[in-house]
Amino acid sequence: MPASLVVFLVAVPLSLGIAMASGAPLVAGLIAAVVGGIVGGALGGSAVQVSGPAAGLSLVVVDLVHTYGWRATCMITLLAGVVQLLLGVLKAARAALAVSPAVIHGMLAAVGIIIALSQLHIVLGGSSQHSAIANLVELPGQIADLHGHKVAVGVLTIAVLALWTRLPQRVRSVPAPLAALLVAAIVAWAFGWDVTRVDLSESVTEWAFPVLPQGDWHMVVSSVLLVALLAGCESLLCCVAVDGMHGGRRCDLDQELTGQGVANMVTGALGGLPVAGVIVRSTTNVKAGARTRVSSILHGVWVLVFALGFGWSIKLIPLEALAALLVFIGVQMVNLGHVKKVHGHGEVPVYVATMAAVIVLGLAEGVLAGLALAALLALRRLTRVTVLKHADRDGRLHVTISGSLTFLGVPRLTHELRAIPDGTTVDLDLNIDFMDNGAFEAIHSWRLDHERMGGTVHIDELHDEWYALAASGGRTSPVKSPPRAPDRWWLPWAHRRRPEPPRPLPSDDETAECLLTAGAREYHSRTAPLVRPIFTELARKQQPTHLFITCADSRIMPSLITSSGPGDLFTVRNIGNLVPRRGTEPHDDSVVAAIEYATQVLSVRTITVCGHSGCGAMAGVLSGGVQAGSLPGLRRWLRHGDHSLARFIETEGDRLHSGALDVLCRVNVQQQLENLLTYRKVEEQVNAGTLELVGLFFDIGSARVHMVPPLRPELASVAARPLMTADD
Repeated sequence: MPASLVVFLVAVPLSLGIAMASGAPLVAGLIAAVVGGIVGGALGGSAVQVSGPAAGLSLVVVDLVHTYGWRATCMITLLAGVVQLLLGVLKAARAALAVSPAVIHGMLAAVGIIIALSQLHIVLGGSSQHSAIANLVELPGQIADLHGHKVAVGVLTIAVLALWTRLPQRVRSVPAPLAALLVAAIVAWAFGWDVTRVDLSESVTEWAFPVLPQGDWHMVVSSVLLVALLAGCESLLCCVAVDGMHGGRRCDLDQELTGQGVANMVTGALGGLPVAGVIVRSTTNVKAGARTRVSSILHGVWVLVFALGFGWSIKLIPLEALAALLVFIGVQMVNLGHVKKVHGHGEVPVYVATMAAVIVLGLAEGVLAGLALAALLALRRLTRVTVLKHADRDGRLHVTISGSLTFLGVPRLTHELRAIPDGTTVDLDLNIDFMDNGAFEAIHSWRLDHERMGGTVHIDELHDEWYALAASGGRTSPVKSPPRAPDRWWLPWAHRRRPEPPRPLPSDDETAECLLTAGAREYHSRTAPLVRPIFTELARKQQPTHLFITCADSRIMPSLITSSGPGDLFTVRNIGNLVPRRGTEPHDDSVVAAIEYATQVLSVRTITVCGHSGCGAMAGVLSGGVQAGSLPGLRRWLRHGDHSLARFIETEGDRLHSGALDVLCRVNVQQQLENLLTYRKVEEQVNAGTLELVGLFFDIGSARVHMVPPLRPELASVAARPLMTADD
């Protein structure tokens, strides 16, 4: 009940604004909100998603109303619902998830820009033009010819929307759109401002049944498909996004698409806007505590009650305030968080191209342009070939070719191979998952030519034997070969496939022992023959160059995150990667013994303290330690973290925030570096320049290693060197 009321308060102003932006009767927005809530909520596949008129569809509706008229647009909405219903029945919903998010985000950003530009003219007291470019061209003249009261109410609305999030939580319980419209309406009424009022009377009296569109039936069919696909994709992507915000039942995408289809059939028949799942209302619903579809259904009931019993109050809302609300919504649709996400995957060109094409050419053309560019980039990635060369001291050249070898990569491949000098002994590693005939011919032809000129080529295939089969005349599979999981030694046991699964055993301890022995057998069969020469050499003496102190957490693998091998690291692991200060209680000789042995016997050149995100030991320190009587040994050990907590409080204060634990984990690394200097030999070697202290922080979620600068500037020589470049 409370969640449904909150969503209702958000839905009413947004529905009116989207109807105005769509060029439709204002009552059409309320009809769509009622139908989306009641029908979409009852029949959809999500427990918490809220459906209604969506800003992303407003451009399509504007064009349809201009081309066919409002009643024919309602029929197109109804027919689009039929298409969605059929797609849902045919279990085609998953196909919508194949659309690149960069295209969706770029389209929504463009729609936001277009809405903001068109409604800005209304805020300034004028009227919007037929296109975004025309609105942009006319904007300077519109600004020069300002209309005082209308501009004032629009600016006031935007100011309330922008400042609302800074107010106390108790005040912010009122949704920002509702608060902004209330403030604008009250101020305009109190000061008698000359503004345009919202009027629903004509919308209600002119209602009539939908009619079939007149004109080229090819264009009508295209319009129906466009509305069906855009509304369906937006609903399904919103459904997936909302699924990650709650712990209830997961959504059924096919049922959701079916429910959206029925809702669009009903809203089209009743004269409403197209319906889709809306992320703003859905997020509000989850945050307000909704757990079942009842909240969405009730919100539609409240909108219906409001429209029938309190519709007269809408006349008090200035039209310019609604336009200002749309300007604010349009600007928010250009989400910088989405730009950051697509940038991390190299899809900014798709985002920008889609956004620009939608603004300049139109919605359908822009989406098609974005999809085409996304497909080209995906094809380029799938056929990208990497050629790495490394020469040994004895003159042997190691060449590693990685990727999918197709005819598209032959020019790059041929260029790299032809650059190898004649007569060179080449070890060619093919780390590939596919090879077509064109790529095989390129490699085979080069090999024959190179050997004819006195060179030698040894080919080693790390996956399936694509080259060997083709060279022998065998038939290769047209399917790309996945990498073999058991070869990935660094994967957890649960992520590796084994030829024979471990037999069921009565206790967890025996199951763990079975996995360990199976892992040892795998080591003997796969790894031991490769590393035996190294260990034979290391058996005489160890000569590590680094003392590595890190946490006992099972997710930290020092050799993996430092790319080190046997004999490189002298490792100490304990809970919390703590270094007890010299002479402190409780006394611990194990860490002290390791420090003494590493610095005075092994003569290591570096001592590294490596912490990690979400450290359970630091969580215990931050929360006041382990309860008395529970785990007494751990409770005593965590006292060594008191200095880290004191330094954290000194720098951050005693106010905890969402990232406080990871901040403490980093501060703890700095404090342990300071604790190392309490040992005389360590301090002497650091001052003499023969020993360096290094702090590392492993972010488990992103699998990245970061340098942690020491507290003393004179120890910052290593930390000053960047660990990762911008290209990483």
